[in-house]
Amino acid sequence: MSSMVVTANGNDSKKFKGEDKMDGAPSRVLHIRKLPGEVTETEVIALGLPFGKVTNILMLKGKNQAFLELATEEAAITMVNYYSAVTPHLRNQPIYIQYSNHKELKTDNTLNQRAQAVLQAVTAVQTANTPLSGTAVSESAVTPAQSPVLRIIIDNMYYPVTLDVLHQIFSKFGAVLKIITFTKNNQFQALLQYGDPVNAQQAKLALDGQNIYNACCTLRIDFSKLVNLNVKYNNDKSRDYTRPDLPSGDGQPALDPAIAAAFAKETSLLAVPGALSPLAIPNAAAAAAAGRVGLPGVSAGGNTVLLVSNLNEEMVTPQSLFTLFGVYGDVQRVKILYNKKDSALIQMADGNQSQLAMNHLNGQKMYGKIIRVTLSKHQTVQLPREGLDDQGLTKDFGNSPLHRFKKPGSKNFQNIFPPSATLHLSNIPPSVAEEDLRTLFANTGGTVKAFKFFQDHKMALLQMATVEEAIQALIDLHNYNLGENHHLRVSFSKSTI
Repeated sequence: MSSMVVTANGNDSKKFKGEDKMDGAPSRVLHIRKLPGEVTETEVIALGLPFGKVTNILMLKGKNQAFLELATEEAAITMVNYYSAVTPHLRNQPIYIQYSNHKELKTDNTLNQRAQAVLQAVTAVQTANTPLSGTAVSESAVTPAQSPVLRIIIDNMYYPVTLDVLHQIFSKFGAVLKIITFTKNNQFQALLQYGDPVNAQQAKLALDGQNIYNACCTLRIDFSKLVNLNVKYNNDKSRDYTRPDLPSGDGQPALDPAIAAAFAKETSLLAVPGALSPLAIPNAAAAAAAGRVGLPGVSAGGNTVLLVSNLNEEMVTPQSLFTLFGVYGDVQRVKILYNKKDSALIQMADGNQSQLAMNHLNGQKMYGKIIRVTLSKHQTVQLPREGLDDQGLTKDFGNSPLHRFKKPGSKNFQNIFPPSATLHLSNIPPSVAEEDLRTLFANTGGTVKAFKFFQDHKMALLQMATVEEAIQALIDLHNYNLGENHHLRVSFSKSTI
């Protein structure tokens, strides 16, 4: 090991004697000190993973130190800033992280083979998100028990559980870095990442089998095979607490920097609608921010009416707009403009829904034309006066039974995806076969590329040749009567077949 110390860092260990400060010029190589003796490469790598790709590691076992190289300086800066606010712990011991005065790590690969193998394995898990096969790495290196990531399944979910509720509960056991929520096999699930596997272990021991609310919402907790979560968006489905600057993924700007800073400091305040005042943000901004981070009960102040233009006026109807825009919210009223029939006003139930619909549908093709969706200056869509015939151009859908988001906590809230060629079909009666559905969808004027039933046969994925064909099929066949009192439900899927 000693030759490596010389090549990699002849002077770091001397220079940093007794220096606990985070000073020094930023570098993508970080110097980590006061490591517990028995710590593994995996645990050290896990410290860096939440912030970006780890490209090299050098353990100085005798000195209880390590060097960790990240892919970018930006990632290293984020990591140092994060851990200067939240002291990192490994195996219950505080450790110290600062910039190294090396700009990169040159390691002697023959000596550093084990570390490289671990790094490869961890990177493989990170990029492929696949379970590890024990080939590249000894089993002890990445065992599930050492993962800082927990997989959480919620049983008996009679009451909606939000990402903020999970953050509140799990933060009692250590700093929660990231959370991703999703629905799988009709069950609400989450992946939650701590800074340290020990916290994950403690949370699992304390919470597995507990109910979040009286007599419902039971937590089932396991270690995940993943050692790092890759969060792309901060919204009500996923959040990376180390990166408050991430976009919300609806094409909206990331949070305003001032709000982001406050958001990072005090996420727990945001868990309670109405508790935004302590953040001392002017209320309109607070409401908008809360709407963006998807808080229940706080609507994004904002316009509920959309203006849609460049429509195909030969084909479009209020019903077709209701069906398509209804994927992203509960459409209340639709008015196709009498003297400009390639444009329509659509009123959604709240500002959040109009924002979602605009972000997902602007620029999509409907009946062969690229539609433009913007916020309208109108506050509501006026209905025609009694007895006035406007040729069916205005329609009130306020009491429609087809609203997808009426029920609070409905699973539909977790399944809002951008238009995609793959459609998710549900409510299929037992008598309907794959062939029937393929024929039905081919009749909408497109080509069915692939089809797959779910195990229970009540749901399926069906892939059209293009997104435009899928949009057309959804407009034509959502709520189609398949007989036996089953109306087909169609939505966009994030899966591919």
